[in-house]
Amino acid sequence: MRRSGIASFFTRVTAAFDRVPIRTRLAGVSALLTFTILCAFASAIGSLTVRRIRSDFNREVETTAQQLPKQLSIRVNPATYRIESIVPPLQDLVTPPHSAVIRVLTLGGATIERAPAGAPNLGAPANKPHTVAGYRVVSLPATIGIAGSGEPIGRVVIQYGRSVADTNATIARVELFLLLGVFAGAALALLAGVAIARRAMAPIAALTASAEGIARTRDPSRTIPQPQADDEVGELARTLEGMLRELDAARGETEAMLARQRRFVADASHELRTPLTSVLANLELLAESLHGDEGDAARSALRSSRRMRRLVADLLLLARTDVGRVVPHAPCDLAQIVVEAAGELGPVSDTHDIELDVRAAPVEGARDELHRLTINLLENALRHTPPGSEIRVSTRTSGGQAELIVEDDGPGVPAELAPTLFERFIRGAGDRGGSFGLGLAIVRAVAESHGGSVHLERHDPHGARFVVALPASAEGVKPPLRPAAPSAAA
Repeated sequence: MRRSGIASFFTRVTAAFDRVPIRTRLAGVSALLTFTILCAFASAIGSLTVRRIRSDFNREVETTAQQLPKQLSIRVNPATYRIESIVPPLQDLVTPPHSAVIRVLTLGGATIERAPAGAPNLGAPANKPHTVAGYRVVSLPATIGIAGSGEPIGRVVIQYGRSVADTNATIARVELFLLLGVFAGAALALLAGVAIARRAMAPIAALTASAEGIARTRDPSRTIPQPQADDEVGELARTLEGMLRELDAARGETEAMLARQRRFVADASHELRTPLTSVLANLELLAESLHGDEGDAARSALRSSRRMRRLVADLLLLARTDVGRVVPHAPCDLAQIVVEAAGELGPVSDTHDIELDVRAAPVEGARDELHRLTINLLENALRHTPPGSEIRVSTRTSGGQAELIVEDDGPGVPAELAPTLFERFIRGAGDRGGSFGLGLAIVRAVAESHGGSVHLERHDPHGARFVVALPASAEGVKPPLRPAAPSAAA
């Protein structure tokens, strides 16, 4: 269990480390390594330095203590055994004051003389140097002589001690300087690591910016910046450059193939119109002249041929917009086109109420295509609403835009169908008219070919609202064939 917990901990740490940006990781690892190296260096240098400082201090204390018996001349009265003189005075040898102590002791440890006067007790004499009460103490024997003659009469112990406070303060400063040096070095390593990481990541940042530009413009023909160094980043740049060249070539081939397909559809649709017209004419004659089962078969074939002609016309219109073939535009009025389209659909809209609210909306466009746009919007509303539904059609001009609005009170557009509503061959689940799924695609193609747009608006609590916006024309047009009325049933 313990091993499992340790492994889990390291796994979490590794995962957290991997989530950190590369620049931060590089700079952090550089600073951490530098900090570790400096800590080891400071520890070794600090240990040697502290040892050297203490050794020098102890040696200096011992040297001074060994010179005292030679420097001092101690004279006593032979009758009383009292010290009469100490030359030079002990106070003169205590330099600097309050940092050193000198005591003259009997062999039994009793204090005979001390300097300075308030010096602390350094304990009994010892054979080896030692530390007592914050002082490094050395005790050495010395000879005393008779006053006047200088003849030796006995021995005393001279005890010399020096405060270790200054030495400890020096050691503390050395340790502080080493610690500050470690942190300063780590900080400099961090800054240098950030600069180096930024410099090292600059080619990747350039590649990222170039890739974002290509994604934004969708232009694979743009070049990728090539780093000067022949390293992994350079290899990545060359790989991306090769990939873009292949994508550009594939895109060119795809566009050429689609262009050929569009031309084929346009040409085929155009060529199919003439034979279909002949077939429809012959079927109309047969449907009028034949009776019974033969007449029913002719009429069924006629209905299928008309649907085929409708499909060919839709494909021809879409193919024409795909290849950019522009039909000549002329001034026309959306209000007039709406009135004509509503009249054309009158025979098939007897189960619906179509309400017109049209106002003059002049545009520059292809009248037949705009008529087809209006027919498709109306047929879409008729096809996807139940009998008895109301369909409202209006035109208006607002803010330099001529708008055509078709709305109904039917069940509305399912949320899952809305994003693809204007795509080709998309049919709703409630489509009862057997359409090909091209009606709204044609509406969008015609609107965009006229510099406009179409969109679906939510119409709560139910229903659908389609809005076509086209650039309004400043030129006047002929008035509508019928007066615009607030309400007209077809």
